Amino acid sequence: MLKKTLSSFLVMCALLVWSPVRADEGMWTFDAFPSAQVAAKYGFTPSAAFLQHLRESSVRIPGCSASFVSPDGLLMTNHHCALDCVSQLSTATKNYVNDGFYAKTQADEVACPGFEIDRLDSIDDVTADVRAATAGKSGRALVAALQAKEGALSLGCGTDKTILCEVVSLYHGGQYKLYRYKRYTDARLVFAPEYSVAQFGGDPDNFNFPRYDYDCSFVRAYVDGKPASTPDYLHWSKSGSKAGDLVFVSGNPGDTQRLLTVSQLSYVRDVDNPMSLPQISELRGLLERYQTESPENLRETKEFLFGIENYYKELYGEESALLDPAFFATKVAEETSLRAAVAKNPQLQAKYGGDWDALAKIQALKQRMHVREEYVAGGPYSALFEYARTLVRLPVEKAKPDAQRLPEFGEAQLVTLPYELLAPTPVYSGPEELEFAFWAKKMREDLGTDDPFVKSVLGTKSPEQWAHDIVAGTKLGDVATRKALYDGGEPAIAASTDTMIVFARSVDARARQQRKQYEDLVSAPEHQLEEDIAKARFAVLGTSVDPDATSTARVSYGTIEGFVDGNGNVVAPYTKIGGLFDRATGSDPYVLPPTWLAAKSSLDLNMPMNFSTTNDVVGGNSGSPVVNREGQIVGLIFDGNIFSLGGTYGYDAETNRSVAVDSRALIEGLRKVYHADRLVNEIAP
Repeated sequence: MLKKTLSSFLVMCALLVWSPVRADEGMWTFDAFPSAQVAAKYGFTPSAAFLQHLRESSVRIPGCSASFVSPDGLLMTNHHCALDCVSQLSTATKNYVNDGFYAKTQADEVACPGFEIDRLDSIDDVTADVRAATAGKSGRALVAALQAKEGALSLGCGTDKTILCEVVSLYHGGQYKLYRYKRYTDARLVFAPEYSVAQFGGDPDNFNFPRYDYDCSFVRAYVDGKPASTPDYLHWSKSGSKAGDLVFVSGNPGDTQRLLTVSQLSYVRDVDNPMSLPQISELRGLLERYQTESPENLRETKEFLFGIENYYKELYGEESALLDPAFFATKVAEETSLRAAVAKNPQLQAKYGGDWDALAKIQALKQRMHVREEYVAGGPYSALFEYARTLVRLPVEKAKPDAQRLPEFGEAQLVTLPYELLAPTPVYSGPEELEFAFWAKKMREDLGTDDPFVKSVLGTKSPEQWAHDIVAGTKLGDVATRKALYDGGEPAIAASTDTMIVFARSVDARARQQRKQYEDLVSAPEHQLEEDIAKARFAVLGTSVDPDATSTARVSYGTIEGFVDGNGNVVAPYTKIGGLFDRATGSDPYVLPPTWLAAKSSLDLNMPMNFSTTNDVVGGNSGSPVVNREGQIVGLIFDGNIFSLGGTYGYDAETNRSVAVDSRALIEGLRKVYHADRLVNEIAP
């Protein structure tokens, strides 16, 4: 009864006074930051120069964010954002994941395979260009025209591999912007602490607060074999921060869905998440068992399991938010209010009034096609399979006009594809076999033993037998093998007897057919309706709301604040270094490495360790710098609290918090635990 009453109250309030952006909510693009809104609330106006410097000092790295912290290409990010590199550089005899890494000299800095650094240099509005190219088109014709125009705009930057251009769709097609990046492809590891202190508390503490993590790493960008010149970089605050301080977070939030319609959110809640959550949970259990079989198994899959655990908890939190009647009522109220505003305008109603109902019908079709799309069009969860599929499709797609290709093979994408395909990234056969067997087992369960696609894949083999044979018979983990196939083109691919290539060839026709059917019936019409609803939203609200996150540069503002937890306890905004030792039990995941235990007597145990802020962040913001009014570093984002997990769909100013490593703890650890004087002198002279 209470929940129902609360839901009704929230709906009524939202209908009476609907303000889409509340408190410190918002992941704003740099060219549309609400400086006046910040000034009105906090008495500080972020100037154009302030925002430009912050943008040019911030970068995007694979799956995360980072920032330049010296004029010589040094960048700071999280340990878990560089963990892929640390793991790849590790061997059975030298485990940098467990033991940490520090390059005492520049010559000791080691290249990270496949690690790309993108700095956003400019933003241009190309909405009019895109609209002109897609005018009068619908369905697949609209998507093809959009793809062709985006490709042409991206190629306008040329074929220089150090320049990357992307057309970014904002507000689900309401705006299109051309983002031009400076790209660095030579990145070298400088420092990473031990895994046990970087991820202290492991999965039990993940997405919680208080926290005591030293989740940091440092990587350097190189150009022509020398440290990159980066005159725009963030300086270190000499005094740190205090509770109540206004702070800014610059990063690349990966994905939010706050502008989805109620029918789309219902699909995620009722179909997508219920299918994904049990599978992720089962895969986590398989990995945990696999790790117990040998130390090498543990080393090879430590990062993978961390990602799976993180994703499971994130998805569980998102589903919990969507299942909460009060929270979902706010989404219903927002849509009801927008539709009511559209209905009051005869022109808007005539153009867009029926779009919400049309989109709801597509969700029903999407539900029927979901499982086949997942397995037939998607394929196994495997690096080896991705290599094989890319190699099989590349020569076929290159022979087509750019506008007719699959988007991932457009001319603009082909500029960097060889670098990604031929990066010397280690691939381990054990985890690959486990992933293949798991995928095949789930495919057979969900599609049925008698399904033609299942039969064509497995034949008479069990999922385990099939996975073993296909992984044992491939050499695609070897860069030289991939390069020979890449250089040999279609004749080499057609003649290859590599088991992974053979498999990719055998399923490609079905996969393409399934993908085309899904795009024709679901993706294309859904995109068109989303774009129309975005136009209606703009007509009513303009840019008073921030666009959904798109793995592109954003900046948020907030203050350093605690919160009240689910039990009614007041949680202070800071933890102290001493709490790290108090929390240590000597048992995983609360084990401190010997370096920290030895340094305890020299550390300032009352110094802040981690802190929480009201900044609006989501996944992808990991590694984002936290800066004060002077643009100086006071922290490093690495997580959110448990209440922030619903941030994909909405923001609650009362409880949503981002979590950061305090800048003072970062220096304290570098100086007294790791004696990394060269590094400290570079970032905080």
